[in-house]
Amino acid sequence: MAELIDGKKISQDLKDEVKAQVSELKEKGVEVALAVILVGNDPASTVYVGNKKKACEYTGIRSESYELPEDTSEKELLDLVERLNNDDKIDGILVQLPLPKHIDEDKVIRSISPDKDVDGFHPESVGRLSIGAKGFVSCTPAGVIELLKRSNTPLDGANAVVVGRSNIVGKPMSMLLLRENATVTVCHSHTKNLKEVCKNADVLVVAIGQPKFIDASYIKEGATVIDVGIHRVDDGSKKLCGDVDFESAEKVAGKITPVPGGVGPMTIAELMNNCLQSALMKLQ
Repeated sequence: MAELIDGKKISQDLKDEVKAQVSELKEKGVEVALAVILVGNDPASTVYVGNKKKACEYTGIRSESYELPEDTSEKELLDLVERLNNDDKIDGILVQLPLPKHIDEDKVIRSISPDKDVDGFHPESVGRLSIGAKGFVSCTPAGVIELLKRSNTPLDGANAVVVGRSNIVGKPMSMLLLRENATVTVCHSHTKNLKEVCKNADVLVVAIGQPKFIDASYIKEGATVIDVGIHRVDDGSKKLCGDVDFESAEKVAGKITPVPGGVGPMTIAELMNNCLQSALMKLQ
């Protein structure tokens, strides 16, 4: 049976480290602050924003919340972002996605200063990652790297396979694994012999948005399996599952993340860490 990689514990450790550093900065008169913008009342987005506020409260990061009505114009939102870009007291700006249909998400993401882009979505942030320059990395792939490192999973020279090529997870994940000197293969819907490719992986990261798609037959004996997916099980139980069929996968994997309690908690912990890093960069 596979060893469980406990995302709850590892995320708590990371938040505690951030909390300690935020406290040290406060003693020097420096406050770390995150501005969170929510447009409309999408139920899932409201929950996510609530969780981010709680994490801010725990770590000592000041949270400035802007909850705007659904009919907020694109110009009004862009004006608010610009004001926050120019506010020296704000270290990070987060615009909760998705946005209402009348607002161009790409334009809004590009309007956030790369130096305050704690979500790591700005094209300049992605460019910095691709050339190994300092910058913010989107929180979920950054969290996966922390899970791998803190569970003592060897990455240098490892054969890593990422299933999924999204801009938010798959592509940055592959670049982060390259940065750790892994040999990386990215798979997607057009990949031939997907099962054979996955079976060669020492580290398998799955982010495809398909419930229980990857089972034991895709996994090399003893491999480390990271499941980024999250879905409601379609049986009325309200249980959650991932992109990996956990029950079969854990029988062959060496290490595996559960869903829930694996990658999920790391995303918000990394967001807090990015806010802290933004404040520290301003002091350099």
